[in-house]
Amino acid sequence: MYKVSDFSELTGISKETLRYYAEVKLLEPAYIDPKNSYRYYDDGSYFLAILLVKLRGFGFTIQEMIAVMEDESFAHLEDMLLLKREKIQKQIEDLRLRAEEIEQFLASGKENNE
Repeated sequence: MYKVSDFSELTGISKETLRYYAEVKLLEPAYIDPKNSYRYYDDGSYFLAILLVKLRGFGFTIQEMIAVMEDESFAHLEDMLLLKREKIQKQIEDLRLRAEEIEQFLASGKENNE
């Protein structure tokens, strides 16, 4: 079992975020000591925490992460990741087009000044 501070250091998830994740039922402690309300996490919690870190890094929202965690079989995780990848690729293309428009705008401004 890991105390919150140890688990936070181990996973890279802040203590505040761990509290929030527990509040929204995203990642709850494996055990809460009834005497002092200290929260403890176990190895299974570690696996889930690392998954959450990855999902957050992929741009998943809290709601999307909750959907993943509620599907305990992770049957739809691949589909969600593929959709997220498509969205990211679309954003990249949109940004590339926007950058091209800026280049064209700058070029037209230089032509007018010459």
